[in-house]
Amino acid sequence: MKIKIKKLPYELSVCKVADVSAIGLNDEFFFVGKTDEEISLVCKTEDVPSETAAREDGWKGFRIEGVLEFSLIGILSKISTILAENKIGIFAVSTYNTDYILVKEENFERALDALSKAGYEIW
Repeated sequence: MKIKIKKLPYELSVCKVADVSAIGLNDEFFFVGKTDEEISLVCKTEDVPSETAAREDGWKGFRIEGVLEFSLIGILSKISTILAENKIGIFAVSTYNTDYILVKEENFERALDALSKAGYEIW
């Protein structure tokens, strides 16, 4: 199975917010994670709430194209291993359908090149 990777066309930020009311729930792209310790937000940099507890800008992302069945094993592991071997750190987020991987902007093209050389189709 040839895995396709689609580049996301925007700059992303990873933040901590005090409450979910600060999040623009109608924004085009965001992920929210809430635990007993924090509320994390990944969103387009232009959509970061005005007040955050912590914020890190400078991320770019890509997604694994298609709907990944839960029975598939090791897709995210293989990608993260390739990037780790190239000394590229990741921030991964998963949805019901697929996985999204963020890397720092300065590593983005190098990450895509490493994945392309490993046989992934980039578009």
